[in-house]
Amino acid sequence: MRNAVIHSSGFYVPEKIISNKYFDDLLGEEVSPWLEKHVQIYERRWCADNESTADLAKEAIKNAMQNGGVKPEEIDLLIIATDTPEFISPSTSSKVQFELGLINAGTFDVNTACAGFVTALDMASKYIRDDEQYKTVAVVGAYAMSKYLNMLDKKTVNLFADGAGAFILKAEENSGRGFLASRLITKGQYYDYMGIFAGGTFKPISAELVDTVEPKLQIRKKFPPELNPEIWSDIAKNLSDRTNIPLNEVDMYFLTQININSIFETMEKLNQPKEKAQTSMHYYGYTGSACIPIAFCDALEKGKIKRGDNIFFIGSGGGLAFAGTAFKY
Repeated sequence: MRNAVIHSSGFYVPEKIISNKYFDDLLGEEVSPWLEKHVQIYERRWCADNESTADLAKEAIKNAMQNGGVKPEEIDLLIIATDTPEFISPSTSSKVQFELGLINAGTFDVNTACAGFVTALDMASKYIRDDEQYKTVAVVGAYAMSKYLNMLDKKTVNLFADGAGAFILKAEENSGRGFLASRLITKGQYYDYMGIFAGGTFKPISAELVDTVEPKLQIRKKFPPELNPEIWSDIAKNLSDRTNIPLNEVDMYFLTQININSIFETMEKLNQPKEKAQTSMHYYGYTGSACIPIAFCDALEKGKIKRGDNIFFIGSGGGLAFAGTAFKY
């Protein structure tokens, strides 16, 4: 049987480092102690003025290609997961495909907010498994939310950051590794809780809206704090049941990096040590659809994962959208 394996990975974050002290000065109050104690974010990266989502994605893909010895012309399909696109139309992936010289790659974008990378990973795996013309697929989570932040909103401005992470999946025949199972869940009743609510057809940008908070990221309502731990743990149990991999035989869990306490609570629900959940928000902040591949690359560089490991990727994002995939690395 043909399967999709994680051949290589790579990530990129902008050079511009934003420390917690920046927000003490910006907001006129000390937020550093709270950030360091409660969310354990110490710094994050933001794009330069001339840097965009496509730039982040390109660098992450180049890194993944270099790490895997993959040439641009080998890539058959490029999927970019982002809710901070280069343009409303056309797709971010079309620009990236051209500028990287991926001459044989079809492309499309996916927007399930911060669950996008895991959703795209699921889709890419099924392209490889079900259609022989797709042998090499690049999957990218890219995020440039600094472009949409209200600089005076202390609920959002000090959490969100920029970056991109990429996997290159390859087809492998009769493989004992690769994609194992997936699970997608949406709780659409929360669609209006958090997002960028202007710029689409519901509320097009007008001259009157330009200087308002409407084209900026907003948290309009507070999410029930138990949502992520409950649904993440349910997805993990579902993946465990369907793959016949007991939870204690999962070597590493990669969960959306928005709240370290939600990650630890999820591990408690699963009766697993918290060390089996990678946390990489400390120096990268919250990078949305890029956070899971960035966390994976971070763990790989630190020697926390190896070939043959069982890995669960579980993401969530505005909408609310949730996605989980199981892989044998």
